[in-house]
Order: sequence, then C-alpha cells, then structure tokens
Amino acid sequence: MSEFDVKEKRFESDIESALCTTGGYVKGDPKVFNRELALDTETLLSFIKQSQPKKWERYTKLYGDSCEQQFLKRFNDSVEHEGLLSVLRHGFKDRGITFRVVYWKPETSMNETARAQYESNIFHCTRQLHYSVSNNNSVDIVLFLNGIPVVSMELKCQFTGQNATNAISQYKFDRSNKDQIFKFNRRVLVHFAVDLTQVHMTTKLNGSSTYFLPFNQGSKGAGNVGSAGNPTNSDTYDTAYLWESVLQRDRLLEILQKYMHLSVVKDSAGNITDEILIFPRFHQLDVVTKLLEHVKENGAGHNYLIQHSAGSGKSNSIAWLAHRLSGLHDKDDKKIFRSTIIVTDRKVLDSQLQNTVSQFDHTPGVIQRVDKTSKQLKEAIESGTPIIITTLQKFPVIYEEVKAQSCNFAVIVDEAHSSQTGSAARKLKQALANTAKALQEYADWAYEDEENALDEEDKLVKELVAQGQHDNLSFFAFTATPKAKTLQLFGTRDEMGEYHPFHIYSMQQAIDEGFILDVLKNYMTYNTYYKIASLVDVDIELDSAAGMKAIRKFQTLHPHNITQKTAVMLRHFMDVTRHKIGGHAKAMVVTPSRLHAVRYVQEFRRQIEQMECPDLEVLVAFSGEIDDNGRTYTEESLNIDKDGNHIKEKALPDTFHNDEYGMLIVAEKYQTGFDEPLLHTMFVDKKLSGVKAVQTLSRLNRTMKGKQDTFVLDFVNSEDDILSSFAPFYQETKLDKETDPNTLYDVKSTLDKFNVYEVHDIEEFGELFYQSKNQTMGDLGKLQSYIMPAIKRFESLEEADRDIFKGTLQHFNRLYSFITQVCRLFDKELHTFSIYAKFLAIQLPKEHQDHVDLDDKIMLEYYRLEKGSHGSIDLVPEETGLQPITGKVGRKNSLITTINEIIEDFNKRYGTEFTEMDKVILQIEQDIAKDPKWRDYINNNGYKTFKILFDQEFMGIAVKRFKANEEFFKMLIKDKKLFEDIRDALGSAIYSRVENNVMNYGLPDKMMHGMFNLKQPESTRLVADKEAEN
Repeated sequence: MSEFDVKEKRFESDIESALCTTGGYVKGDPKVFNRELALDTETLLSFIKQSQPKKWERYTKLYGDSCEQQFLKRFNDSVEHEGLLSVLRHGFKDRGITFRVVYWKPETSMNETARAQYESNIFHCTRQLHYSVSNNNSVDIVLFLNGIPVVSMELKCQFTGQNATNAISQYKFDRSNKDQIFKFNRRVLVHFAVDLTQVHMTTKLNGSSTYFLPFNQGSKGAGNVGSAGNPTNSDTYDTAYLWESVLQRDRLLEILQKYMHLSVVKDSAGNITDEILIFPRFHQLDVVTKLLEHVKENGAGHNYLIQHSAGSGKSNSIAWLAHRLSGLHDKDDKKIFRSTIIVTDRKVLDSQLQNTVSQFDHTPGVIQRVDKTSKQLKEAIESGTPIIITTLQKFPVIYEEVKAQSCNFAVIVDEAHSSQTGSAARKLKQALANTAKALQEYADWAYEDEENALDEEDKLVKELVAQGQHDNLSFFAFTATPKAKTLQLFGTRDEMGEYHPFHIYSMQQAIDEGFILDVLKNYMTYNTYYKIASLVDVDIELDSAAGMKAIRKFQTLHPHNITQKTAVMLRHFMDVTRHKIGGHAKAMVVTPSRLHAVRYVQEFRRQIEQMECPDLEVLVAFSGEIDDNGRTYTEESLNIDKDGNHIKEKALPDTFHNDEYGMLIVAEKYQTGFDEPLLHTMFVDKKLSGVKAVQTLSRLNRTMKGKQDTFVLDFVNSEDDILSSFAPFYQETKLDKETDPNTLYDVKSTLDKFNVYEVHDIEEFGELFYQSKNQTMGDLGKLQSYIMPAIKRFESLEEADRDIFKGTLQHFNRLYSFITQVCRLFDKELHTFSIYAKFLAIQLPKEHQDHVDLDDKIMLEYYRLEKGSHGSIDLVPEETGLQPITGKVGRKNSLITTINEIIEDFNKRYGTEFTEMDKVILQIEQDIAKDPKWRDYINNNGYKTFKILFDQEFMGIAVKRFKANEEFFKMLIKDKKLFEDIRDALGSAIYSRVENNVMNYGLPDKMMHGMFNLKQPESTRLVADKEAEN
C-alpha cells in the first residue's frame, strides 16, 4: 500500500484534474509559454485563425509573412494603451480589422453563430509555469483564456506547515510586477492565494503593499449567518468551490464580461491618481447569482430582502444586479424586465451609487440618472430605458401619468427602511403596477352576485387594486438593518411563519473578514452625576414630564457640564485621536439638539484657543437655524474657513476631510450615510437606541490603510443600551410573526368608541374626494365641512381621551400604510376612512403645553463627571426575532406635581454620594460670576485678555476660598497639574456663563463659605486625568 500523499503537488494535481475533467479546461504545456510577451502565442493565433478566418485572410494580405508578428505586436500595444480587461471586452483594431480575442456567451440561445463562437474559446490549466525572463521562478497554476493568462494561483498545504499566508508572502516578495505576466491589467487579472481551508485574492501586485482580500464563503456557507472562513466540506477540500464553481469556464467568462471592472480614482482637478480592478467578493457573486436564478425560474412578481452589512460593497452589488437584471431572459428567451429602476429614499441621488452603476456601461441610452425633474423619470420609464436611477420622492408627481403598466419592472431599493411603507412608495406602485389581474380579482370578489360592471376608472378602485404585491413588479431591497416592517414587506416567509432575508452577509462576518472595524471593541462610558436644588420658597405645581424635561435641559446645557465634557473630549483628542491613522484621524461629537451643538462648538473653540492649537479646527453641522441669547445661528454662519469665507452646506463633507479640521459636532445630521474613513473617535452626548444607535456608531467602522481601531466615549448610554441595539443586527435579523391585517379593524374599533366622527361625514367626504368629475370652486371648503364636526367633538373630550385618540389615529394611519403595501384588502369603506383619518390627524389641534422654564428657579448644587467602564462590548447573537405590530397604543401619562418632587425624582435618577469637593468648582464659579468687576471685564474684553488676568489672580482667589480648608489648599499648591486643571476649567466656564448671562446657575450665598471636610482629595477628579484617559 502506497504512502498517503500530503504534499502540495497532490493538491495542485487535484485542482488540475477537476478543472480539466469538469471545468472545461485542457491541460496546458508550460514549455510553449513566451516569457517575454507573457502569452501562449500558439494558442492565441490558433484561436484567431479558427474563429475569425475571413478577418485573418484579409490580415495576411495586408502583412504577408509578418502577419503573426504584427498581430502579436498590435495586441500588446492595444493592451498597453487600453488595458487587458478592455481588450477582452471589446477586442482591438488593426487597419480597419476588428479582432475579438474572446467571445462572450449570448443572452439568448437563438443565435447559433454566436453560440458556436462562444464554444470556440480555448481554456488551458497550466501547472508550474516559469514566467520570468530574469529568473526561473514558477507559479503553481495559471489559467489561460485563448492563450492569454488571466488567473494565477499559489497553493499551500497545511500538512507541510504552510498556509495561504505563506502564499500571500510569496506574491508580495517573490512575484514582481515588473515581469510582464504580473503587470497590472496587462496580463493576469486576478491572483489567488489558496490552501486547504482558505482563499484570498488580489488584482494588483505591488510588492509589500499588495493587499489581499478574503475570498471565502463564510463559516456557514454563502448567504447564511456565519463568521469568516469556509464551512467544513467532509467530501473534498473546503476551498473546492473556487475551482468547482468560480473558475469553471462558463462562470469565469461571466465574471470577466459582466463583473470585473476598472475603477478610476481622480483628484479634484480630474487627474487620475489610481486605478483599481474590482473582482467580486464571493458573497457578491453569490447573491447576484442566486437572485438571477430565482427570477429566471419564477419570473417577475417576487420580493427579495438582502441583509448585507456595512463593508459588504453594497454599491457594487446593486450595480452588478441592475446590469444583469436589465439583460435577463427567461427559459423561452424572452426578456423578463422592461426596465430596472434603482430607488433611493435620499432626496439627493447617492453620487457613489450613480457613479458605480454608470461605470459598467458607457453605451448611450442604457442608463438614465433622474437628477432633474419628475418628467425625466416619466420619459425614462415610458421609453424603456434599461437602467433608471432615481429618488423615491419623484414618483408622487408622475404616478397618474405613466403609461407602461403592462410591462415588468425590477425595482432595486437602496437602504430599504420604513420609507418603503410611506405614501411615496405607494405612488411608485400605482405608477408601475399592472393592475389588470388585481382588477379582475376585485371584480370577482366584490361583484360575484351582482350584474353591475366594474368601473375601472373609479379613483377609489384604482387605489385599492394598487395595494399589495403585483405580478409585474419585483423588489430587491438592500439594507444592513431591516426593521420589522421591512422584513414583512420584502422578506421570505418560512413554513413556521417567520420572515427571513433572502441573502445575508452579516455584521459578524464583515468584522471577522476585516471589511469593517468593530466599533464596540474600544468603548468607554462616563458617568455624570448631578444634584439639583430649588431656589424658590414656594413649591410650584407643574406637569411632571415637562418639568423633568426642563431640568434635563438645564443640566445638559449648564456651562459647567459643557465645559467639563469638552475638556474631557478635547484632551482625549489631543492625546490619543490625533495621533491615529498617521496623524490624520478625526472625531465626531454627537449632541442631542441644535442648541447643544452651538454651545459645544463655542466651547471647543474657546478651549482650543486657550490651548493655543492653531492646527486644530472644529466644524458644526445641523439643519435650519437656532436662536440662543438673542442671536440666530446656522451651520453656515458658524463654519468659516481660514480665509474668512463661510463654508457651504454641500461643501462641508469635503472640507472636513482636510487635515486642518479635526472634529465635527453634529445634531441630527451626518449620523447616517456619511462615509469618512478618517473618522476614528466618536464622543456621544445623546441617548441612542435601536437602528439609530447602529447607524450612528457605524460612521466609525470604515476601514483604510493605517486605521487599526476606533474609539467611542459615551456620556449618556450604558453598555447594556448599546448591546441591545446592536444584537438584532449582528447576525440575521428575522421577524418571528407577521402583522395580522385584521389588526387594522381592531384599531379602528378603538377609534370608533370615542364617537369623534360619524359614518355619514366619512361617506360624504369619500364621495366628494373620489368624485369622477373635475374639482369645482368650493369643493375644498365642502371637504373641510366634513372634517370640522370631528375636530369639535375631539376638543370636547377629556385631556386623557384626547391623548389616546390622537395616538391611536396616528397608529392606524401608519399601520394602514404598511398593511396595504403587503396585501390587498379590497375594503372600500376602510380605504375611504384611511383618507379621512389622514386629513383628520393633520388638523387635530396640538396639545397646548406651556413651555416650562426653570432656569431661574433651580441650581446645580453638586456635579461629578467620572469614568465608568472601558473595554470591549462583546456582541452575541439575538435569540429572538423582531415582533409584529399590534393594535395596542401607549398613552402619555400626564401628572401634575410640585417642583420639589420633580427635583427629588431627578436627583434619584442622576445623583450619587457626593463629597464637599464636588462643590468646589461651582462655589468658585459663583463667587467670580457674581463679582461686578469680573463681569464688566468679561463683557468688555475677549477671552484671551480675560484669561491673562484670571490666571494672575487665581492664586489669590484660591487662597480666599480655601483658607478654611487647609488640607485641600496644601494639596492644591503641591499638585501643579490639579491647580492648572481647576484654574483652566474655571476660567472657561466663568467666561461662558457671563457671556451667556446665566447667573442663576450655581449655589446660594448661604453655601458660599468653607464647608469642606476633605479627607481624600487625591481621589477626586474634576476632569479625567491624562493617564486614565489613555
């Protein structure tokens, strides 16, 4: 019995055997390889002569005996000028003769000549190819297409002590891109490093800078939940999918023709700075293939949810899918879709997505970007443009005018969220849906016992039959964070009634494979403790919720709080962040409101000026305008470049990318869809949960060269808060059970019991709203007359009932919009009520809630900011799925209570055991902020001038304040760092208070004098010390 062969050559032999047996290859001879030209010239010439004999005959007449030499020269010149991928796709010309060096598979089987040409392609699998003119090195396996090397493989076997990492090193250090075969886009287009369990690939060899990507299926197989790697294959090699599927001749030709593309990177002046050959990652190839197979087998009329994490290359996947769908034919060689429409719910078209889709095909008329008017969209749909890129907002304008409903459409939804259940999404269906079948279905259902003919022009019927799914519309929805509605609308229902994504590339796999960074790996929380005290003698009554909100606003906007947190953030940025990513790292500060953003940017700039850091600039981003202390601020008014010019809103992302800008302070802006790879650190001072938390923190996860980690410092959320937000999206997001359409009737029944509206008013409203004749003068007033009685009855309800009715009405409107996207109800009465309910909800009076301002009635008595946890938040799979929508509606609990009770409740939530040391900084602030001399000085001088005098006099101030506390005073004098920290923090806070005229923050006079019993002063920090922050 022979010894078991565990050598690399056996691995090599098995791959060759598979490719030559079932892969469509012929065994190649390494001796016929022309090292100088890096071609199998004999095969290339043979292919040309046999597949294009008439052209070759003309060619020989032109060049005579030198025709072969001239052909190879012209081929090489064309490749040098255009790149190999372009020459493979389009061929090349020589004196009016166009030669094809490869024939692609025809879209249909009807053209026998095209089929024969496709079959004439010649594939070789060549082992141990000696490729260089300067040495005798060899590559383990090279795959040739018509004599042109297009794929190389370096193989390693774990049984010999090596793996794919060694193969990668071999490519980096032993395979020079100076050799013709390895020149970028000149010969071999993709290189694989392969061992028994892993595959990695690259398209560009660049010495030690060569970057290999994983080309694995995922630990549970492609499209399934899993981590990095490949599933165990008990029958053969774990990596056998590479040669049994990907490199099989038909699949490789498909990849070369329809997937690989050259991405060109240009600078602001339009100069080319880099070129990147894109080869699809395995999950991208897999998702497009599986979608195409399902559509080809089942036709139009199905929905697909693709849950692909950030870092999955979604734009490329969408582009590949769009191009493949636009040319897809069924088994009878009939084109399946008239047009493929890519829809985004962003109001401005995603430029990255537009550019990615457009670069695949430059043929005029193939792609239409609808970036102007809705008329442009209508014309593109009616003319049958193969690929249309548009925003969701353009459909409501043209949905009644489009005349193409008899055709099939593929709709690719970018970032599919709950917007797909809104009115714009309904208008999209009304514009594109073929409602003929739905009309017949409605007729059979509604008129089976009647002789009345169905009026197809009835506006109400038109809306009813546009509901639900339609046989001529297929939706392909991409998202990393599907909500319950998204799953029921686009997901796949299993036998147990659960809804799942059609294909998954999980956050876990993306992190494990290194395509995104784990933003929870380095997470620090800070705990902020407050104690609020009342300044009024009479206990005031007020709404508890409004009072608690007012106190929370008071404490978060307190200059002391803003100053302390800014100091912590700025110190971390200066000591840690700015040294990351080769000194180019940036940070984002997430604030709870526009007012907070304004206060923070002012305080950051003040402290940066104090620190004298001319190379650090801070930008702010928020929408609209905000008033603060009599001044109106906008994003543009606060953002000024070094030349004194205001930075336009559209220019802010590119401006922030520049080195001079290190921090961006945001309020409800740039928390989704903002890709800045240089973002390394995020400071969070806002409550985050669910999808919002995932989207916000994921701004940090983009990878780039030199970016090894990220950092989050969170002042508000706990580790458990963040963990519960991320867990549903870490692997697979599923819906445990669908929402029952009958829930709508339960919700309406709840509304009926309030007797706010009458059936007669709704019927009259519906008849007028859906009248067949044109609207006349006064109709709008009539419509309002059917709404007004309901408004008056609503106003007569008790406050608690008004609250419940209003919340239930809003819930009904959202639920109806969602349910009718999923299925058709064919309920005229309910649909009429839904229109009535929508307009009623708009007009219901808003609850009058007095603005509660407690700034002059409360004070911040104690304050402490201290570091909480620091480390990794480890994600684990969520055991249960998302839950369906129910008919239950929460109610707002309105309770009248006293200010002292509210303060007591607040202190229980946010307080802790305080020491007298926790008062120190606030007491000094109060002394100085009340002093007329200092107030006058601040009002008439800039911060720098004030700070010079303050620093000079601070010792005297400290002596006066701490003379009753000798122990603390000695410690302050001894510890220079603590002395300077307290002095600088106080100076900034005092200046901010006086500047903003906030004199009621602080301590009453009776608490002004030394009350310290400081036993452990060294354990108390006003701001995080440098060592703790690192």
